[in-house]
Amino acid sequence: MGFWGRAQSDPGWIAVIEPDGTEHRAGDLLGRVNQLVHALRAAGLRDGDGIAALVPNGIAPVELSLAALQAGWYYTPINWHFTAPEIAYIVGDSGATAFFVHERFASAGQAAADLAGVPAGARFSYGAIPGWTEVTALRAGQPAGLPADRTAGAAMHYTSGTTGRPKAVRRALSGLDPDVVADLLTSLLQFFGVTGGPPNVHLVTSPNYHTAVTMFGGTALNFGHTLVCMDAWDATRALELVQRYRVTNTHMVPTQFKRMLSLPAEARNRYDVSSMRWLIHAAAPCPVPIKREMLDWWGPCVYEYYAATEGGGTIVTPQEWLERPGTVGKPWPMSEVMIADDDGNPCPAGMPGTVYLKMALEFEYKDDPEKTAASRLRGFFTVGDIGFLDEDGYLFLCDRKSDMIISGGANIYPAEIESEIIINPKVADVAVFGVPDEDWGEQVKAVVQPADGVPPSDELAAEIIASLEGRLAKMKWPKSIDFIAEMPRDPSGKLLKRRLRDPYWAGRSTAI
Repeated sequence: MGFWGRAQSDPGWIAVIEPDGTEHRAGDLLGRVNQLVHALRAAGLRDGDGIAALVPNGIAPVELSLAALQAGWYYTPINWHFTAPEIAYIVGDSGATAFFVHERFASAGQAAADLAGVPAGARFSYGAIPGWTEVTALRAGQPAGLPADRTAGAAMHYTSGTTGRPKAVRRALSGLDPDVVADLLTSLLQFFGVTGGPPNVHLVTSPNYHTAVTMFGGTALNFGHTLVCMDAWDATRALELVQRYRVTNTHMVPTQFKRMLSLPAEARNRYDVSSMRWLIHAAAPCPVPIKREMLDWWGPCVYEYYAATEGGGTIVTPQEWLERPGTVGKPWPMSEVMIADDDGNPCPAGMPGTVYLKMALEFEYKDDPEKTAASRLRGFFTVGDIGFLDEDGYLFLCDRKSDMIISGGANIYPAEIESEIIINPKVADVAVFGVPDEDWGEQVKAVVQPADGVPPSDELAAEIIASLEGRLAKMKWPKSIDFIAEMPRDPSGKLLKRRLRDPYWAGRSTAI
């Protein structure tokens, strides 16, 4: 039984608690979702259409996602740290026929809608944005009952690779009843042993535009859990919420572990976290010492998995990890892992190679058949990670993807940053990569070859960084810039980025 069935059988269940403490009961949420579907269908949305959203954590992404999932639409949440051109690209590329923006992001949302050419009748706001239709007005007068011809939709998140331009990971719509799909989705949490229904409570700790938040938060809701939403990450606040609402499960990234562990022992010990049964983490490599400290503090409830927006994956229980520190586990049901060498041949146990995954649900990179085909090998796909399987089939990751930077669990794509820096007339060449950062895992580093006659200086570095204002989200800006007389490239012109990056990782067995 998914959300819709549970909401009808238990309308008083508190489904969502917003960051300000506002509670939404399941019956009321169901009515809002149904009204959205009726209203948007009346506005012309049909099966296979898409909606995009620039909204903070809370009720907005929950009801938009649920509406899409029962109306046969694709739902695309957008990173609110992005600049207007970056947002506009996703709105346009996704083919969204309705764009929802929270008043908090009115400036960027308005500019993005203008750049993407979103019609006035397709602009909807949470709160007041001049010229936009407020969601309360959109829902007004619409029936709260279930719409007819319900059919399952899907989330369509954006990821990226070496091109630097985000690509949508798109799966074919199943045509199944939404209740059937919702019930199937609960298997994700069941892989970790999570149980359904109250009194389970799921803490949403990360922005809703992350794939993991949509998957784990949405699945928890379909499983009858109460969602407690954080507006922004704060270690002390997270501990307060775990204690106040007796949180039983959550999804975190290693940076959040580090922030909690950095609190004074007195502060950590002030909160009762004994209700937590499934503290699930992924999105970035977790240093072994940090994982051990979390297990010592929270007990044997820390589960890890390895997956990507494209699919997954592996799971490791606390007990298995303690027996094999550093592993990310074995394949979950309906998933397979293969390690292949550069020629595409399977690697024996213990030999590192490219990690390939297979799962039941196929995907494509929207409008990019070449990228889709390039990621495939004999029915498996890869996102470029390197790892090996031990004799018992447990996966260990050796390195990051060759270029991607993972900072605080967020993916940052160097090619996109390089393309913005290289247009500076004082820059002859540029390379961007990740370097170690104790808090964030990695930070963005740029190495620049100045144009002829331009002397390197701190002033030049500051000027280059400042030139990114309005063109790239600040989380993508280099934290520092080094200068080089000539960029290392091979005879074909390919940048030998590893020569630049490796010295910063010297003495580290993994890129952590």
